[in-house]
Amino acid sequence: MNTGQTNFLEPDFDFLPEVEHESGIKASACFQCRKCSNGCPVTFAMDYPPDQIIRFIHLGLKDLALGSSTIWICAACETCTTRCPNEIDIAGLMDYLKQRALKEKVVLRDSLTYRFHRVFMDEIARHGRVFEAGILFRYLLVSGQWWSKLADGSWWRDTNLALKLLRKGRLPLRPHSVAARQEIESLLK
Repeated sequence: MNTGQTNFLEPDFDFLPEVEHESGIKASACFQCRKCSNGCPVTFAMDYPPDQIIRFIHLGLKDLALGSSTIWICAACETCTTRCPNEIDIAGLMDYLKQRALKEKVVLRDSLTYRFHRVFMDEIARHGRVFEAGILFRYLLVSGQWWSKLADGSWWRDTNLALKLLRKGRLPLRPHSVAARQEIESLLK
């Protein structure tokens, strides 16, 4: 249904220089070879591939870059950074965009991707490392998926899988904290 209104993209021409200055990453060096996106193991879950996010930065499309789920889905595995022929720290750029989105309150708080990211980072802050069972239970509660799993009965399948993992020693019941937790806390601040 066309209402006669056209949504225009409003470029922010200061966005690229701000990103480069604040992050210390030269995003303008990207010539769109797409090696970052072709090597990324999680592009299947992203709304835009990494090269497109960089293109948004080039074009000053701040709202699209900061509002994308891509920046939250990025696993920070640095495959993109390693593959980049221009040595752009793309994983670092995604981290910067997350921080900027939080600072500018662009994040949709009801986004499941953001909720998982928040639970994951809280778990790192708490123990200095990932505690899988803690992430799982907290995410199910925070996302509201606990109730839907109870309603549709799929919690049985998940419980059976958890029991198999427990028997094989692959799902610890208690978290193991790292010795240098204070260093991790200072990094996260």
